[in-house]
Amino acid sequence: MNLTEKTFENIEYMITQITTKLRMVNADAIKATNYNEEMYDDLHDIYQMVMKKNTFSPNEMQAIVEELGSLRK
Repeated sequence: MNLTEKTFENIEYMITQITTKLRMVNADAIKATNYNEEMYDDLHDIYQMVMKKNTFSPNEMQAIVEELGSLRK
């Protein structure tokens, strides 16, 4: 998958991967349809950071979810 392209499919993929990696109970709260290409670079940065780490503290998880929330359209 080429994540350098700003497409809805890539946004959907990144959101799915982030929610899976964070083992989010309420993953439906963060839907790909809430994001658009204008937020792509910020979302991609979050995706890269999440994929690099193996574990997350509760504070880190909360910060990530808050940042995702601030990016929603």
